[in-house]
Amino acid sequence: MHLAIDTSTDIAGIAIADELNILSELTWNCGQNHSVQLMPRITQLMGKAEIKFEQLNGVVVAIGPGSFNGLRVGVSTAKGIAYGLGIPLVGISTLEVTAYGYGFSDLPICPIINAGRTEVAAALFRQIDGDWQKLTAEHITTIPELCEQTNSKTLFCGELKPAAIEELIQKLGDKALIPSPAVRLRRPGLLAELGYRKLESGNYDDAASLQPIYLKKPPITQHKNMTPQAESEL
Repeated sequence: MHLAIDTSTDIAGIAIADELNILSELTWNCGQNHSVQLMPRITQLMGKAEIKFEQLNGVVVAIGPGSFNGLRVGVSTAKGIAYGLGIPLVGISTLEVTAYGYGFSDLPICPIINAGRTEVAAALFRQIDGDWQKLTAEHITTIPELCEQTNSKTLFCGELKPAAIEELIQKLGDKALIPSPAVRLRRPGLLAELGYRKLESGNYDDAASLQPIYLKKPPITQHKNMTPQAESEL
């Protein structure tokens, strides 16, 4: 039985799963309150599922890209639980979690997370002959650049802004397949399933050295008299 934690963006999620089933999961709009909401939600979820921490044999955490503060809270919490219980820890790319639920489509899958201003974080995945593959690694780009690089029908998913959806459809037409908002929701159950594969194979991460995927430098703290800037994500 293992616990999955995803605090990559304002939409946070946790799940409890075993090798066969997602036993319980919770997704909520956390905003920037990961540090105060995460552990109470984990305790609540485990209580409702009637599962004790001592029953866990692994922890899975989404490691980004995403919000600097959110990832810091999620990864540090996952490390603390793994250390405290003496159980394995594995990290999974947030973009891979975002794409994983569409593997059945047999199309190239481009997951997208907002990176601030006009930039996005993206990657490319595809299920080929039953083998889940990463075709393009996580990187910072823009919607126009993604459109230029798209030559065949591609499924775009993730926390897409309306303007991004409009631009993808306008420039790519039938080449852009975009699921509905409810289907695009990043589920912690998918993180749990991906993580189980690594746990089962013994492909653990070193809890001491595991770090979030930061594709951009974290925001620099400014003097209180200076004009604050929005948190830089990724």
